[in-house]
Amino acid sequence: MRDRLYVELADGGLQLVKLVEAHREALRAACAADADIWTIYSSSFDPSHFDASFTTLIGHESRMPYAIVDGERLVGMTAWLRPDWTAQTIEIGNSYIHPDARGTGFNGRVKRLMIDHAFAVGIRRIEFRIDERNLRSQGAVAKLGCTKEGVLRSERITWTGYLRDTGLWSLLAGEQNVPSG
Repeated sequence: MRDRLYVELADGGLQLVKLVEAHREALRAACAADADIWTIYSSSFDPSHFDASFTTLIGHESRMPYAIVDGERLVGMTAWLRPDWTAQTIEIGNSYIHPDARGTGFNGRVKRLMIDHAFAVGIRRIEFRIDERNLRSQGAVAKLGCTKEGVLRSERITWTGYLRDTGLWSLLAGEQNVPSG
């Protein structure tokens, strides 16, 4: 199923291409555009942590990362995480979009492209795990029709040493006909 799921996806000028070493510098520039955001992420892609985080992301077997490209410009990243092929579940996460693309509906297009593709290849449940402090991301997945199932208390320790409470959100294949936004 991995070979069917982890493919390049496109919708007009929006492209999700497999994140590879050749994207390092363009993603570094995109991530540096909002250095303050990284305090609410599990790992940091700020300038001082970027190289180690990038290397880990592209080298981690359970992550299938994408570069998000708008036209000719790399504007962020996202990934398939925690695949459980026997349970037909996957998480979408490790997402970041350049500040000038936020609030434009662009993130909804990215997520809808991934969601529609996942359900088309046989995934039945998609999860989003979001820091409880990240209200923008919670609002974004709610617009996609996701359901908040609960909070995993002290679920992880972030790169800053913060004990993170993580909201668990999901979308099931039967719920896929919700409007995107």
